[in-house]
Amino acid sequence: MNQKASAGPCQELYIYYIKGRLKADSVMLHDDFLGNFSRPATGQVENLLGRQPHLSYIDSYQMPYEQWLGEVFSTFEHGKFRVIPRWEETQDRVNGNGDKLQILLDPGLVFGTGTHPTTRDCLEALELAAGSKQINTVLDLGTGTGLLALAAAKLGSKRVTGVDLNFLAAKTAVRNVRLNHLQNRVAIVQGRAEDMIAYPADLVIANIHYDVMRRLVDDNGFLTKKRFILSGLLRSEAKDIADNLARHQVKIIKQWTHEGIWHTFYGKTKQDGSYTTQ
Repeated sequence: MNQKASAGPCQELYIYYIKGRLKADSVMLHDDFLGNFSRPATGQVENLLGRQPHLSYIDSYQMPYEQWLGEVFSTFEHGKFRVIPRWEETQDRVNGNGDKLQILLDPGLVFGTGTHPTTRDCLEALELAAGSKQINTVLDLGTGTGLLALAAAKLGSKRVTGVDLNFLAAKTAVRNVRLNHLQNRVAIVQGRAEDMIAYPADLVIANIHYDVMRRLVDDNGFLTKKRFILSGLLRSEAKDIADNLARHQVKIIKQWTHEGIWHTFYGKTKQDGSYTTQ
C-alpha cells in the first residue's frame, strides 16, 4: 500500500484469504501489496495460485481502510509524545509544540497506532524508564508498527532493536524508522521473541501475546536486563506473570490497569544498580 506523505490512507482494501505459505521469492507481488491490496488484484492472485499449486484460495473481501484498522487514526498527544499519521504530516504540525517528541507513523495494515490502552501505558512506562538514566539500549519484542521502539529512541536510547515474527509488521516498522530518520539508532529484525530475549539490552519491552510472554520471563535472558515493560495482559494472565516475576525476585515498580481488563508492568531486576531487597 503506497501513499504520499500528504495523502490519506487507502480508501478501500482488497483482501484475499489464501491457505498455505508463500515461497520467499513471491512474497512481494507488486508495490501495492502489503498483506492486502489497495486495488483489485484478481489476476495477480490467480497467477500466484497457478505458480504455487500448494496454495488454495479461501475467500476475498473489500472494505474501507478504517474498518480494517478498527478506528479513525488521527494525530494525538500522550505524555511527552505527539504521534502524527503520515497523511496528516505538515511542516507546522511536525514542528508544532516544542515540548513534545514527534513520531510520524504509517501503520499500513498493521495494528498498533498507539491508541490502545496497553500501548499508551507502555509509553508512560518508557518515560519512567528514561528518567532512570540507565536505559541506553532497548529491546522491543513484538514491535508491530515500531511505535514503542521509535519512542524509546526519541527519549534518548542510543540503540533500539525491534523484533516481530510477522513479515508485514517488520516491513512496516522499517518504513516508520525511515520516516523518522532513525536508521542509525533503531534496527528492525524479523524473528521470534524467544530467540531474541537474550540479546543484550538495558530494557526489554514486551507488549505481546501471553503465551509468548510466559516463556520470555522464564528465560535466563530476561534476567540479564536491568528493567522491563510487560503489557497486553488480561487479568488472569497478569496474575500468573506477576507470580512468575515474584519467583524470579524482580521488582514491579508500577502497574497499570484499565477497567480491570488490561494490565501493564514496569519493573527492574537485580542487574539494575538501584535494586534492593527492601
